[in-house]
Amino acid sequence: MWIQQNPSSPAPLADLQGRAVGLKFECEQCNTEVFTDLIGVPAPNEHADSVEHAENHEIEEIKCPGCEITHSLEVDSSFDGVTFKVSDAKEVSYQVAQ
Repeated sequence: MWIQQNPSSPAPLADLQGRAVGLKFECEQCNTEVFTDLIGVPAPNEHADSVEHAENHEIEEIKCPGCEITHSLEVDSSFDGVTFKVSDAKEVSYQVAQ
């Protein structure tokens, strides 16, 4: 089941930490629907000296099959939750691997 990311509210960390997710988004350049391979959701840094420094990232890239633009994918994990950032994309959704 695809879950559309709410830009103002991170996804629950408890549901995603240590799991892998697939992302789906629409390319802003050519409107092609793009599906990623599975991406790991990193755990926040438990040993950070502050909540601001606890954020952890996983960064990948994918080429759009429609127009060949390279999209940057970033999974940000903090104690507040998980956010997915995709460059040049609309309506990012995620699906947790079983």
